[in-house]
Amino acid sequence: MLELIEDYQLLSAFWMTIKLAAWSAVFSLIIGTIVAIMRVSPVRIFQSLGTAYVTLLRNTPLTLIVLFASLGLWGQLGIELASRDSSTFVIDNGFRLAVLGLSVYHAAFVCEALRSGVNTIPVGQAEAARSIGLTFGQSLRNVILPQAFRGAITPLGNVLIALTKNTTVVAAIGVAETAYRMKAIAEFEPGMLMVGFAIVALGFVILTLPMGMLTSYLSTRLAVRR
Repeated sequence: MLELIEDYQLLSAFWMTIKLAAWSAVFSLIIGTIVAIMRVSPVRIFQSLGTAYVTLLRNTPLTLIVLFASLGLWGQLGIELASRDSSTFVIDNGFRLAVLGLSVYHAAFVCEALRSGVNTIPVGQAEAARSIGLTFGQSLRNVILPQAFRGAITPLGNVLIALTKNTTVVAAIGVAETAYRMKAIAEFEPGMLMVGFAIVALGFVILTLPMGMLTSYLSTRLAVRR
């Protein structure tokens, strides 16, 4: 088993999975928050744009989005996210395109998670914020979003767990994460395939189990008492 882990660089593959999940979580949270603000804003055009984004991205297969990021943005449009002068251009560019694909896809789910948090806030609080003269931006920053994040901890945690597992999709564009290494094991070590599956499955349990436990703890600890 140890030879299999070493020969197929499974530890570095899991490190790649962690980096993909971490960067994609940060960017999807940023994009998802912006889209959520657009959806709850009083400006009609922003609401429509936010709704269109969520509808389009949530109903498009992740594999298609990741392939578009690589074959469409880079292959057809020539958009590169790394320097051509770098000796690791292909690896860096593939990684960043994978993060882009994962981020824009999961941002739609982050947006809906935050919107569910917004819906837990009594309407009276927004009305009270307006009555004391707060603008939409001020009431959003000081009243709505802090409570929305606390109310959306559980769905946000579920999105993070799904994101971590969905990183396996980027093997389709050659990013050397766990599914990519599993493909090599299946090709060159078919007799060890079940062992490889067991190692990868155990690795994902080790990655996602603490996320679930932390989500449960934070949702209980930070729940808004009404």
